[in-house]
Amino acid sequence: MSFLGFNDSNIKPIEERFSANVIVRGDNVFVQGVVDEVEAIDKIIKEMIFVLNTTGKLAPNDVYTIIDLTIQGKEIINGNEFDSIVLYSKKDVIKAKTPNQVAYWKAVRENDICFAIGPAGTGKTYLAVAFAVASLKKGAVRKIVLARPAVEAGESLGFLPGDFKEKIDPYLRPLYDALEEMIPGEQLRNYLEKGMIEIVPLAFMRGRTLNNAYVILDEAQNATAMQMKMFLTRLGPNSKAIITGDITQIDLPSYSQSGLVHVKEILKHVDGVAFIYFEKVDVVRHRLVKDIIEAYEVHYSSNNKNS
Repeated sequence: MSFLGFNDSNIKPIEERFSANVIVRGDNVFVQGVVDEVEAIDKIIKEMIFVLNTTGKLAPNDVYTIIDLTIQGKEIINGNEFDSIVLYSKKDVIKAKTPNQVAYWKAVRENDICFAIGPAGTGKTYLAVAFAVASLKKGAVRKIVLARPAVEAGESLGFLPGDFKEKIDPYLRPLYDALEEMIPGEQLRNYLEKGMIEIVPLAFMRGRTLNNAYVILDEAQNATAMQMKMFLTRLGPNSKAIITGDITQIDLPSYSQSGLVHVKEILKHVDGVAFIYFEKVDVVRHRLVKDIIEAYEVHYSSNNKNS
């Protein structure tokens, strides 16, 4: 049952992708078809058994990932591909690529609240969205809520053109971009229309209780201490939260304390809450991003010494 899935749900992805017939009789699986397909399905079934024995579970989403990796010529059995895979998107496999990203993935699986803190380009937000989408597709949660503080970085909302939605959309655009890479357009629109995925300014979270949800707070360094407490106390049963931010890029007024800086000390010893810290070596954007971050660090370090 664990291998086949409910109503053979783990076999159906194979039948969808190949024209060969897959017949299960007792403990035996028979495959009938052209040689190339039979050989591919033989590899897929062995990989499925390996994943089931290694992780103790196997779901249709795992089988789709195994199929795609097999078609690409990548093996799970002879590598550690599967443990770092988060999601198979419409373009590529999304997986943890650096040791800190792998630690992030493990921390998210083992804790209900996870903080990811570090410089731009380290995959904090992108992976958080991938974790949430994977959980939604597997049915582990019923909805995803993505929130961001609407804090101006140079421009005031009041001076931007358009109605409120048009003013606020630029702040939420990075979250839409990540989702559009992971979910086909029509399916994403369907999720948004049904409220299965919400993208909202942080202020809109007040007064809500989120059950069976994956909740992400992005750019959390721009949340005040009170906003951070408000966000963290929205969590209901069977929900997870990821909070991402870069404490070197705080856009709050000087008199407001960053909730991300504040919460590091308050929750550092609470069970079920994890903190993952990223560094320059985790940058996975353009190679120059790492150099730019380093150049700024040297500049500020030099100025501090001179002062």
